[in-house]
Amino acid sequence: MTADPYRFKNTISLLPSKPGIYQFFDSSGTILYVGKAKNLRKRVASYFAKHQSGKTELLLRRTDDIRHIVVENESDALLLENNLIKKHQPRYNILLKDDKTFPWICIKKEPFPRIFSTRNTIRDGSVYFGPYTSGLMVKTLLDLIRQIYKLRTCSLNLTRPNIDSEKFKVCLEYHLGNCKAPCIGHQSEQEYSENIQQIREILKGNISSVIDHLKEQMSSYSREMRFEEAQKIKEKIDILSGFRSRSAVVSNTIRNVDVFSYTRETDYAYVNYLKIVNGAVIQAFTVELKIRIDEEKESILGYAITEIRERLGSDSPEIIAPFSPDIQLDRIKYTIPKAGEKLKLVELSERNAIYYKLGQKKKRADLKKPQERTGRNLEKLKNDLHMSELPAHIECFDNSNTMGTNPVAACVVFRNGKPSKKDYRHFNIKTVTGPDDFSSMEEIVYRRYKRMLNENNTLPQLVIIDGGKGQLSSAVKSIARLGLKEKLTVIGIAKKLEEIYFPGDSVPIYIDKNSISLKIIQQLRNEAHRFGITFHRNKRSSSMKKSGLDEIPGIGPKTKEILLKQFGSVEKIKDVSPDLLKSIVGSSKTSLLLEYFQRNS
Repeated sequence: MTADPYRFKNTISLLPSKPGIYQFFDSSGTILYVGKAKNLRKRVASYFAKHQSGKTELLLRRTDDIRHIVVENESDALLLENNLIKKHQPRYNILLKDDKTFPWICIKKEPFPRIFSTRNTIRDGSVYFGPYTSGLMVKTLLDLIRQIYKLRTCSLNLTRPNIDSEKFKVCLEYHLGNCKAPCIGHQSEQEYSENIQQIREILKGNISSVIDHLKEQMSSYSREMRFEEAQKIKEKIDILSGFRSRSAVVSNTIRNVDVFSYTRETDYAYVNYLKIVNGAVIQAFTVELKIRIDEEKESILGYAITEIRERLGSDSPEIIAPFSPDIQLDRIKYTIPKAGEKLKLVELSERNAIYYKLGQKKKRADLKKPQERTGRNLEKLKNDLHMSELPAHIECFDNSNTMGTNPVAACVVFRNGKPSKKDYRHFNIKTVTGPDDFSSMEEIVYRRYKRMLNENNTLPQLVIIDGGKGQLSSAVKSIARLGLKEKLTVIGIAKKLEEIYFPGDSVPIYIDKNSISLKIIQQLRNEAHRFGITFHRNKRSSSMKKSGLDEIPGIGPKTKEILLKQFGSVEKIKDVSPDLLKSIVGSSKTSLLLEYFQRNS
């Protein structure tokens, strides 16, 4: 079934032959797609004038209304499309993969700005440089900046009133020579701001302009015979010159350009960006775009160029690319090189895009491998236990008590072969007195599945009982009472020989000790034991504390907290000298404690 070409005939005929954006809406008023056009009428009509891919056909069949916005020029159309996609995130538009994993360098908007690395950008007026694909590059740049400029690292609010009122004191960084202490007025805001401006130029890649400025400053100090200060400036120049010499110089003639390249693989496109300043690559970045419907490469490149330049704050007057985007930005020169240095830059960018594409392809393949491996493992477990369903949901129970005291139990849950810790449950044994593991197991299994039935929750395919025939039989009693005997596969695992028991069969089976099935069962059993024993220890510890201090009239929760925090246990408190106790809780409470300990000794 193809989209009806006549359904929007009148709508299309009324569209102007002007630049602008168009929007496809579904019957509920939701934006499905936003597009840009040099000529709105021609562009929208093209969707209905030729055979489209399956995804585009689906978009057109779901479209109930087409609206448009006319703009002054092609550049405005490009920018408006970009903003609307960000705002509405239409289902069929290109999806730019998030770059939150990449680090940025932030110059914080505040008095005496701090400079630091971050993976989160906040729209508070701060300036961000990046993103950088290498954490090492970020560290290198920050180390370079801190080696040249003595910046603060504290988070103090260094407003002029706070400084004038002498609210702050110098810290260790000042004594180590890493900060000039603007907090107490030892560094002026003007000097600090000049340093920040130079740092911004360095991060933009304009190292030469910073070096030229420093050379003028050094000459000025020399003329004034301020040789010590001139020497410090020379050290800064040497550091910057050394850093610049390590930059990847790709051209001796190209000064300030943005280079873009494009490669595609099925439903993903990759656009690489190189920023060239004074012939050197100072930044490289690749974005991955998920293609939802058929998009021409010119449209994808135009969208990526707009987005990347906006994100990275690029003001380069020239863009070098392998082909022209569908709509171009105003006051920007586009170069499509056929030979020479600029073509070599495009080829370098393309290599980066291809390497990134191969890396992302491998990541996606690697993500599928664990899922496939998990499926195979669960299939093996299903076959070894002769189950009719894949055990995607498994639960395991374990009891824990010490000589019949504080009996508790635990249930752990695995979904698709992985622990689902939000579904773990602890149980206090309510109906059993004394050390009776069988009755305890019967109680908790009944309570667990009675509640799941009442709440209409999905039942597990496999239930594992930590224990042999006795515990398994007790669990099966509860499952039978609930009418679930035919719906659940239940097994018990005995600890010593790792024997697997089935209900009603006194002869265990032995799964190969190297089998993945046994390893899955053991993992569940061990996790249930860990989870249960931790709960039991906490409860026993709480019980021991309660049996001691909570029974003493006049000793309240605050005093109890102080004593236990200081000494750790009631037994240790008994061994403390009266004088030490008095110094902590006072004479009257010490008398109450000593009297109680003597009475219960």
